[in-house]
Amino acid sequence: MVFFNRQGRGRALLPAAALAVAGILGCGGGNGDWIDPGVNPTPGGGSLETVPLGGLKWMKKNLNVPTEDSWCYDGITANCNKYGRLYTWEAAKSACRSVGMRLPSKQEWEALVDAVGGWDVAGRKLKARSGWYDDGNGTDQYGFSALPGGHQYSGGYFGFAGNVGYWWTATEGSDGDAYNRSMYYHNDYVDEDNNDQSYGFSARCVQD
Repeated sequence: MVFFNRQGRGRALLPAAALAVAGILGCGGGNGDWIDPGVNPTPGGGSLETVPLGGLKWMKKNLNVPTEDSWCYDGITANCNKYGRLYTWEAAKSACRSVGMRLPSKQEWEALVDAVGGWDVAGRKLKARSGWYDDGNGTDQYGFSALPGGHQYSGGYFGFAGNVGYWWTATEGSDGDAYNRSMYYHNDYVDEDNNDQSYGFSARCVQD
């Protein structure tokens, strides 16, 4: 079951069913902020293209830079090429710095959502036009092309690629948590969650 947390009300828990989904640990790869020159920083290769939204320049694809504590979904390189990598909170911040950008804050994600029409419709406008389960695609009205990379639990379990996308913010919560944003295949929302910093989520980096 998925527990939603619309507009930041309370704490949203990751679906408990994911604990039953056994995955294969991906390779950590990378060494801190160092980037292998042969590694493409975005899925499918190409440059770090950005789109201006909410007063910032946002990456148009999920980050795909290997660092310690990052994974390809199910340990399969093709999933990194499709969805980007999944990062712990600290690894996401490090990976953004490694490409001369930074992880956006909770408030900066809020500004992005406001810029595209608010919580209730932002998911539909930001999601890619293909790649979401059960035709849960978006209009990609602004070229943000959000894809559902799923998540990785610290115990090595993966879940929900194709169904849900989770993106870290730079804002720390309490008791080892941090805020993240999420989008789901079956609705048009962008939700706000607060989860353990050791989980593996996607990352979008920004520039001022």
